[in-house]
Amino acid sequence: MNSQDKFDYLLSSKAADVPPSSVAVAGAREWLGLALLALPTVLLGLDLTLLHLALPALAADLQPTSTQALWIMDAYGFMIAGFLITMGTLGDRIGRRKLLMIGAAAFAIASAFAAFSTSAIMLIAARALLGIAGATLMPSTLALITNMFADPRQRALGFGIWATMFALGMALGPVVGGVLLEHFWWGAAFLIAVPVVGLLLLLAPVLLPEHRTSQDSTLDFTSVGLSLAAMLPMVYGIKQIAKNSFGPHPVGAIAVGLVFAVLFVRRQQQLAYPLLDMSLFANRAFSVALILLLFGLVAVGGTMLLVTQYLQLVAGFSPLVAGLWMGPPALAMVVAGVTAPLIAQRVRPGFVVAGALGLSVVGYLMLTQLDNSASGVMVVVTGFSLAYLGLGTIAALGTDLVVGSAPPEKAGSASAMSETVQDLGVSLGIAVLGSLATAMYRKAMLDRIPESLGHAAREAVGDSLWAASSMASELPPGLIEEAQVAFTAGFNSAAIFSAVSVTILAILAAISLRHLGVIEGSRSSQ
Repeated sequence: MNSQDKFDYLLSSKAADVPPSSVAVAGAREWLGLALLALPTVLLGLDLTLLHLALPALAADLQPTSTQALWIMDAYGFMIAGFLITMGTLGDRIGRRKLLMIGAAAFAIASAFAAFSTSAIMLIAARALLGIAGATLMPSTLALITNMFADPRQRALGFGIWATMFALGMALGPVVGGVLLEHFWWGAAFLIAVPVVGLLLLLAPVLLPEHRTSQDSTLDFTSVGLSLAAMLPMVYGIKQIAKNSFGPHPVGAIAVGLVFAVLFVRRQQQLAYPLLDMSLFANRAFSVALILLLFGLVAVGGTMLLVTQYLQLVAGFSPLVAGLWMGPPALAMVVAGVTAPLIAQRVRPGFVVAGALGLSVVGYLMLTQLDNSASGVMVVVTGFSLAYLGLGTIAALGTDLVVGSAPPEKAGSASAMSETVQDLGVSLGIAVLGSLATAMYRKAMLDRIPESLGHAAREAVGDSLWAASSMASELPPGLIEEAQVAFTAGFNSAAIFSAVSVTILAILAAISLRHLGVIEGSRSSQ
């Protein structure tokens, strides 16, 4: 048996009963491979937040309509959400390294296409292509970590580093974007991908193993269509609720998506080789971990939106300075993502997750007491840092539970599910917490707007702090300060919601995952 055969054997289901001492321990090649996989992972995180600072500059250049500007921002996330499940299964069928390299090359080409766009429509198309390419990278990187680290302890640490790199990319997005805009044009933000992808394509054949299942490689295109018809309307509806509150169109879109989701599930149950194996959900650790990732990201995603608004609209920081103030929460997530798998080698993972979420609850409770005083910035940064500790823990251990609970041949499909629920969680969080904070703001401002104020100004002040700030020069003295107080009151209400929901998640983790032992050389049967 040669080394590759031994590697494949250790990843097979037949190796489940092999004693821990017989499990292959990753060496230098695998850890270098993980470092290589960190590059596209950081890149994906960067692309989610990099454009926020570049939008005003590209808007001045390309002159998009308001609808086109929204699609420039959203097309990337829509396509990632829609294609994750398909690409995860495709990687299982044709080879995870092959799909990673194909997707990375497509990502670089689409990035160059975006950087040199000459119209809003061209940039929207480029962002959509970036999303499709990005959907190949996410599950491929996670599934390859499963292939490279047969030892559960090393695999958990690998997932922790992966989650940390993704969060680091998201945190660095505004900072990198601000620095680039100081010296170059807005398109430079997209060109970061080109050298990163070049290095990945050069080293991937040397450092990364190839793995594919023995299943029929033919995809069921009906299932692909149903998955897109389910995901895209739901994500669209959620994002529209976040922007414009509830209405018949977004609610109708979500309803349509749910109908197609039911049809998708029914078809998967009838296929010999489904796009998504529904039997994975029978594993309690798999299902509970997905719930933790989904609703944990709901709390964090919505709070992140409110934190960035507070730093800019209440504290008065520029986007670049606000991005720098997001550094401590990002550092907290880095610490949690790396240390949580190490702690889980001595403490049961369910209790590690519950403890970290308990610290997050403390952070959200701090945010319920946030005000507009000079100490507000420290309160919001400290509270959000504690919230990010919980996020780093569930991102690391939750991902390990989801992907590690699945058979190796279904790692790509499981990875795609992990990424899908996290994407939905962030979108839901922005919609739910954003809508709650906005409703409280509007209620607080209802009786504070002077009757003498012009119609346009009244509409702006009554709508949101963003709109009020855009007309600050036309408002009477003191009104913008009242709007800031109303916004903070809405933030407090959203933080109460997050504290309650995360408390429930902590209890769920402690009870439902208590059967899992500490992470050892081999995982006990679930």
